[in-house]
Amino acid sequence: MSAAPQPTAKITVGEVLAEITALERDGRLEDAESLAERAVAASPGHPHILHLSGIVAYRRGNIPRAIERIEKSLVLAPEVAIYPRNACEIYRGAGRLDDALAMALRAVELAPEERAAHFNLALIRYERHELDAGIEAADRAIALSPDFAEAHFERAELLLIGGRLTEGWESYEWRFKLKQADGMLPKTDKPQWDGSPMPEGRLLLVADQGFGDCIQFGRYIPWVAARAPKPVIACGGDLMPLLRQFPEVGRFANSWAAAGEYDAFMPLSGLPRLAGTTIATIPADIPYLRADPRKVEAWRQRLAALVPPGLKRIGLVWAGRPTHKNDRKRTVRLERFAPLFARPDIAIVTVQKGDRIDEVGGYFGPAPLVNLGPSIFDFTDTLAILQCLDRLVTIDTSVAHLAGASGVPTSIILPYAPDWRWLLDREDTPWYPSLRLFRQEHPSDWSGVVERVAGSL
Repeated sequence: MSAAPQPTAKITVGEVLAEITALERDGRLEDAESLAERAVAASPGHPHILHLSGIVAYRRGNIPRAIERIEKSLVLAPEVAIYPRNACEIYRGAGRLDDALAMALRAVELAPEERAAHFNLALIRYERHELDAGIEAADRAIALSPDFAEAHFERAELLLIGGRLTEGWESYEWRFKLKQADGMLPKTDKPQWDGSPMPEGRLLLVADQGFGDCIQFGRYIPWVAARAPKPVIACGGDLMPLLRQFPEVGRFANSWAAAGEYDAFMPLSGLPRLAGTTIATIPADIPYLRADPRKVEAWRQRLAALVPPGLKRIGLVWAGRPTHKNDRKRTVRLERFAPLFARPDIAIVTVQKGDRIDEVGGYFGPAPLVNLGPSIFDFTDTLAILQCLDRLVTIDTSVAHLAGASGVPTSIILPYAPDWRWLLDREDTPWYPSLRLFRQEHPSDWSGVVERVAGSL
């Protein structure tokens, strides 16, 4: 006789949703997507399955599918507050700012005491350049939850991009309470520096954020050393050759844990607040970074052999670090620069690093292209190459900061709602006088931007 069939365990919808949520939270997006698609096939009319599969699709970069699923869930369950709240973020990522605002307002209407609804409203107000309304929404989220670090940080960005630096720096201090900031500062009982005089070599400066931030805020090192001589700087090996150019530094450590004894510490990103920086008082003693003359000469000779004589040398960077929170907004494909490539009087010199350099293989245009990316070892190479160019054209990435800090003429293309440091409604920046800003005129729309860059050369 054959054995009796074993009963099949039943899995509830709640268990499936919990599993998809756990996979998405743990970053196992491919597995989350696979399970979500099976769940949609089995229950195509279940609003929460549709909604959750839309979130997973968004994180996987499939924006059309995300919007389709999210919109279906909204039709099926129009009174569930979390649906418009998440739809706001997806529409924002797609550049559909009117739809995003409508969803954010609907989420606040459905759940006026939910802090996340007001926070999302603040985010979309930033994207729409509605700064006062954004600050009001952030303040409401903070009133509901005074320790809501993300809302404090969004308030900072709204203030800073609006040029209200004094207020903005204070809220900016909340960045170290964000989840992603864990481990950025020393685990110590020593205090943060308050700007008062200190003995020589007893202050630790921490390079606490991205490369661009550290290059931007490195300008404050002489200001620090005038109050705390010979500070110690903890930074990674990539930045060390650049920051060694400041003679005021006492010594370097490759991490704050290896810095030795100190009496107080200070993150580089906190120095503008400590210095009382306003728009009018941003230190702009440019250049404060300089290339090694020997490297400059070596790269100059190499470019002379590679670039036809008589052509303007235009450096190009089109992609940033994929893990950056705003990379989807700032990075473009190489082909986006076709109006530049059509210029017969220039040569393109790529200083792009990373996986996206492979796009060079599909390059086509009258302008000769010299791909230096594979030959660039570190920032000192990039810095030297920049001195051999007539101009750099770049997205918002660390190379833009490097060019600005060394006084290289640069055209930077920016999304409609850029990072706070670029402010709004201006073509220049008080941080870097040699930079000219070319902004999107409409959200998520690069049309016309590169054309303006090409026409300005």
